[in-house]
Amino acid sequence: MRIDKFISDAGIASRRDSAKAAKTGGITVDGIVVRDVSKHIDPEKSKVVYLGREIVYRKYTYVMLNKPEGYVSATDDKSLPYVTELLPEELRRQELFPVGRLDKDTTGLMILTNNGQLAHALLAPKKHVSKVYYFTAAEPLESGAEERFKNGVTLADGYECKSAILELSSDRLSGEITLTEGKYHQIKRMIASTHNRVTSLERISFAGIPLDTSLSRGEWRYLTKDEIALLEGANKIK
Repeated sequence: MRIDKFISDAGIASRRDSAKAAKTGGITVDGIVVRDVSKHIDPEKSKVVYLGREIVYRKYTYVMLNKPEGYVSATDDKSLPYVTELLPEELRRQELFPVGRLDKDTTGLMILTNNGQLAHALLAPKKHVSKVYYFTAAEPLESGAEERFKNGVTLADGYECKSAILELSSDRLSGEITLTEGKYHQIKRMIASTHNRVTSLERISFAGIPLDTSLSRGEWRYLTKDEIALLEGANKIK
């Protein structure tokens, strides 16, 4: 891989800026100053330092974000801020995108990546990737709701949801729902089918990866190797 491409793909600087930095001795490879950024390196073995900062090579980037209210995860709504605006410029340059959507009122776990193939596979219905949500409702859920969700709720438009796990609090005003699909506003519509409504909704797990509770709303971190392995493992499920 060319040195300038390596730096650009990491989101550190453009190819033009890399060339400028190289001319002033601002780039080293394995401790040696390099002034020609068209030279090729092994990205997995070479130690590249740009203006005093060592660049960590990642073939793909995976980020966990604790989404706050008021942000959208789709670019088709220009009236509200997009979730990637919560990321630093360095990551925005890498063109990360969310794996799945959360509407503007839903908070919690979002995975963002630039691995389009894996993201697409994880959202495929046949993979049955689990997603867990915590919700609160306007009124206590009716008796028998757990069994109804297990058997598959039928929505107002006639769509028959797959089996879902509903676990309710003692007062039946809140709980967790585990889904293996992701239809538009599905949980809100499922709760509506019980003549009730959702008052708050938070995703707390995706593909077995729990939301890091140390992240405040709007904060992010890179996924760990173990968490990336969970995503890759979920992709293998059929």
